[in-house]
Amino acid sequence: QIVNATTPANFYHALRRQLKREFRTPLIVFTPKSLLRHPEVISSMDDLASGSFKELLDDSTVDKAKAKTVVVCSGKLYYEINHALKTNGVEDIALIRVEQLYPFPQKQFNKVLAAYPKAEKLVWVQEEPENMGPWRYIKASTEQSNSWEVISRFASASPASGSSKVFAIRQKSIIDRVLSYSMVES
Repeated sequence: QIVNATTPANFYHALRRQLKREFRTPLIVFTPKSLLRHPEVISSMDDLASGSFKELLDDSTVDKAKAKTVVVCSGKLYYEINHALKTNGVEDIALIRVEQLYPFPQKQFNKVLAAYPKAEKLVWVQEEPENMGPWRYIKASTEQSNSWEVISRFASASPASGSSKVFAIRQKSIIDRVLSYSMVES
């Protein structure tokens, strides 16, 4: 299994689930260092004490009847996109987090998508180049394989430019492309 937990509670429950199961399977956990001190990456004691691992985290802030676009991402990029959506007053984009990349939680994903009756677009967003990261796996292994659009860096032989200035420009470009799906004037 491959997980990219974005909350302390979900990270805890992923590890707990791994130990409590009656069978063993390898677990790969992606944990970006930037989330260690991020002010929005918090969980309540109740979240830690009860509940279980969530393969997907639905958008709890958007009006599901108004969402025209469903944006799906994984990891720390969620917090950057979420900040941009809030800052720009975007109300017609739902932001879904995939916490378990493999195996892809198709049943839960179908249930989440069904809650957005007016969604016209399904977009996968990743900060890695298009030929890296989970994009090709997501497109190939989901029931929605022909529905996806992708926002990512251009395909590249290297995962990073090696320059923080170039990285910042490319990251802003990804966020701006997500915002371009909104009908809200910014």
